[in-house]
Amino acid sequence: MDFMSDSLFCGRRFRTFNVVDDLNREVLAIEVDLNLPAPRVIRVLERIIAWRGYPAKLRMDNGPEFISIALADWAEQHGIALEFIKPGTPTQNSYVERFNRTYRDEILNMYVFRNLTEVRELTESWMTEYNDERPHDSLEDLTPWEYLAKHKRAENSNQRCN
Repeated sequence: MDFMSDSLFCGRRFRTFNVVDDLNREVLAIEVDLNLPAPRVIRVLERIIAWRGYPAKLRMDNGPEFISIALADWAEQHGIALEFIKPGTPTQNSYVERFNRTYRDEILNMYVFRNLTEVRELTESWMTEYNDERPHDSLEDLTPWEYLAKHKRAENSNQRCN
């Protein structure tokens, strides 16, 4: 997970909180708002968990929202390891960094946004295309959801054999 920032046409800054699954490069969430403090990050993670279940760990940089006591306590309560990358080494979180570049090139740099609703609507539509329709070279030319389904079938097959 990682944060990005951009600005509306009026100059007001906004942030995005991006969560990407390392396994299948699926975008699990892009939360857009003027301010995204730790309690809001936790709410986004709770939404993802309600849909996908608890992760074993979360990888992130050392940003203030991520090093908060609130997030650390929440993760501990749910048995989730927080894996912080070393400062100045974004390559340790390369999947989300690569994703951020794509999102910036295809959405944030392509449009002039008048308001947050526009950012959210375009982002939501783009996420659907990114996850459902776009094959990824790194996923054997499958979409993230196709790759996840293939991975789950293989896991189920291995479990039956054991």
